[in-house]
Amino acid sequence: MLKLYTQYRVWRDSDEGATAVEYGLMVALIAVAILGVVSALGTSLKDMFSSVGGQIHAYTPPAGG
Repeated sequence: MLKLYTQYRVWRDSDEGATAVEYGLMVALIAVAILGVVSALGTSLKDMFSSVGGQIHAYTPPAGG
């Protein structure tokens, strides 16, 4: 019985599971931050590339060149 109790205490005092949960939470928060930044910058980047594309499309090279 003492051996079973000792094994239980070793298992209970182990923090291996808690560490895995903490890493999982960090990964989830990083993913949410990345999604937030991409969605915030996505529209402005799209507008910038559209503007540059329009300028390139409207460009007429010099006649002699």
